[in-house]
Amino acid sequence: MKDVVVVGAGVAGLVAALELARRGMSVTVIERAGVPGGKVHQRRVGDAAVDAGPTVFTMRWVFEEIFANAGASLERQLKLTPLDILARHAWGDGPRLDLYASRARATDAIAHFAGTTEARGFGAFLDESRRMYEVLRAPFLEATKPTPFSLTRRVGLDRLGDLVAIRPFETLWRSLGRHFRDPRLRQLFARYATYCGSSPFQAPATMMLIAHVEQDGVWSIQGGMQRLAAALESLATLQGVRFRYKTHVRAVHLARGHVCALTLESGERLKTDAIVMTADPAALGAGAFGEEIRAVTHAPRAAARSLSAVTWAVAARTAGFPLRRHNVFFSGDYAAEFDDLVTRRRMPEDPTIYVCAQDRDERDIVSSDKRERLLVLVNAPADGDTHAMGPEERHACQTNVFRRLRRSGLAIDVDATNAVMTTPEEFDTRFPHTGGALYGRATHGWAATFKRPGSRTRIPGLYLAGGGCHPGAGVPMAALSGRTAARSLLEDADSQRTWRLVVTPGGTSTPSATTVDLA
Repeated sequence: MKDVVVVGAGVAGLVAALELARRGMSVTVIERAGVPGGKVHQRRVGDAAVDAGPTVFTMRWVFEEIFANAGASLERQLKLTPLDILARHAWGDGPRLDLYASRARATDAIAHFAGTTEARGFGAFLDESRRMYEVLRAPFLEATKPTPFSLTRRVGLDRLGDLVAIRPFETLWRSLGRHFRDPRLRQLFARYATYCGSSPFQAPATMMLIAHVEQDGVWSIQGGMQRLAAALESLATLQGVRFRYKTHVRAVHLARGHVCALTLESGERLKTDAIVMTADPAALGAGAFGEEIRAVTHAPRAAARSLSAVTWAVAARTAGFPLRRHNVFFSGDYAAEFDDLVTRRRMPEDPTIYVCAQDRDERDIVSSDKRERLLVLVNAPADGDTHAMGPEERHACQTNVFRRLRRSGLAIDVDATNAVMTTPEEFDTRFPHTGGALYGRATHGWAATFKRPGSRTRIPGLYLAGGGCHPGAGVPMAALSGRTAARSLLEDADSQRTWRLVVTPGGTSTPSATTVDLA
């Protein structure tokens, strides 16, 4: 096994290609877009480039390891700025709460906002969050997809108390009630469920670990998140990876049950020993890459999809509300909002709104005559394959969102020339067969995370990676999935080589010492 094709140049595909190339594989990356990044992308608004996908850089250690293994330095490749304030939170035109990176400052801010009892609850919440993260980092986040049984084995039978402590059978919303009586704080930290496109009323309490991830550091990247994709592409190119952009894969082919080739939309046929597929698993299950690999995954039913979004990439003047880089304007009724999104599958009348002010540094002040680059986002049901927002619905949605921001004190001078709107239908076009779901399968219930595909498939030579696979959605998770897929492929290649080496002239073989954990 030496020739590998990686389908998709998102973060997962870039990392997989880099890891394979530095281990001696001949790697070609096929990407139907014109630039690397996948969901990490920018939209042009006039002469401004606005990050219109992921906007938060966390789990820096993941990328430090990836860059170091490739003989490079993350700090030299990218200019990263740590954020003092992780996010500014607002409820209508009432008081605001800044969540600081410093635990001490965050505790003081919460005490001032909601009282000393809530501040003590915050401390206990962070302690529990850290314990969850420490329990799951090695045996779950950095490892191949586990089953409930293999996860228990990896953690250790002598540490069953740690597995109980991650609260897989309790919802995030319920668990937060153990720490916070103030409904605003409960709402603030319940938002972590939306990081993987899920409802806090159905997601497991394990999502609390995201609090520790953020307390461990949030950074901005000078030039935007696209610079991360560009840096990974550059490293991969130095390792000999070939990139073919604006190229679409039509079908994957097997020979004697093993991956052998793929056909491009142009009709060109590429031979290969293995494929790392980073498309959403739903696309494979829908037959988007041919019938021969369709049975590898099953597209989740619509109700099991994660959330989509309606976004606006904006380059406009703002006034009023003192924005930080990350800002959240909460709805008045969280339960009603998610009932609309998840149960009724419709846009909520009173949505929570996220605003990423991409030109804000650690100061609040931006020149009043300067246009700011903003990403404005509200959650939406993933129904882009069955429902198209017409002009009237689009106008009503935009009017509602920016009117709500104005009521919270933020005025954005939006018009047809300075804002680009994206709906679930358009996300479905970019990521076919997903309905616009941005995070794969929703993480609802304790078993949901085990339903995500792992890196290995039942077809030899076919591996999966990406935000729809294990360990989950988000930029660092996608990177981990790409690294895991590459390691799985390399382990299998080594295993096959070992078995060939121990075959005797008489045609019999002896057991190899190499074993592969398929759990």
